Amino acid sequence: MSRRTSFRLRLPRHGTLVLGERTLIMGVLNVTPDSFYAGSRALATDAAVERALEMQRDGADLLDIGGESTRPGSVGTSAEEELARVLPVLKRLRGRLKIPISIDTQKAAVAEAAAAAGAEILNDVSALRTDPALAEVARRRRLPLILMHMRGVPRTMQRRPFARNVVADVTNGLRAALARARKAGVAKSQIILDPGIGFGKSFAQNCELLARLPDLARLGRPLLVGTSRKTFIGAVVAQAFQPVHSFSGRKRASSALLLDPAGPIAPPEQRLWGTAATVAAAVLGGAHIVRVHDVPEMRQVVALADAILRAR
Repeated sequence: MSRRTSFRLRLPRHGTLVLGERTLIMGVLNVTPDSFYAGSRALATDAAVERALEMQRDGADLLDIGGESTRPGSVGTSAEEELARVLPVLKRLRGRLKIPISIDTQKAAVAEAAAAAGAEILNDVSALRTDPALAEVARRRRLPLILMHMRGVPRTMQRRPFARNVVADVTNGLRAALARARKAGVAKSQIILDPGIGFGKSFAQNCELLARLPDLARLGRPLLVGTSRKTFIGAVVAQAFQPVHSFSGRKRASSALLLDPAGPIAPPEQRLWGTAATVAAAVLGGAHIVRVHDVPEMRQVVALADAILRAR
């Protein structure tokens, strides 16, 4: 278990956001037709607004709204389409949603318009590589900025060779992202880091990153971890129930459960309990925020994991 440093971020409407005293839950709202988990999609404005309010009632501390899928193999969405999806939802939520809203986008134009409509946190999965001007929006509006590590781009990230040393690769990538943001004038105290679970990593590497979150905490910034219902969970869950002996009668190495990308993979709808295990691991490893689809279930997981941390 890792001791968690406390941080304070400034939000324009909600004031100080304290990170570290307890784990915060960020609910995921995908205003898209093609996100990998159908249960997270709410393309119609009415449905998206009701889903956002439901997550608030269920105990979410933050809401992350995205209008572009970044699932493996996705090809991207225009800024105009993103705005057409997210702006009506943001406008309808203003004055009704009491928790801070994060906008999940790689584009400065979307970040600017979303901030004007009430978003208080910018979440960039490309860590300013897609559109460096996004940093200027964060600087000028004094908004917290989430920088995520991604090896490659969503369209090809799971087909590229994976890093030989995933912890070094993520550490160096996040350190470079921090430098980009700082050079653009974003205050270090406003930056959150995300190791990018599932973004250009093998199944085993995702598990290794969860096990070694304390190494990433040495970068000196709060950590956000998003594992919810991702493919590596489906692989571990499905392969764990496969026979553990080969036809030759020799026992198969347990690591094979994590290393076979061609093996069976449980669909997203069957990954809830596996997600719960990864969320608990993230909290015990020092995560400040967990990004999840299933708020009431993960609220229980986080409460128990936080109680274990306090018991140290």
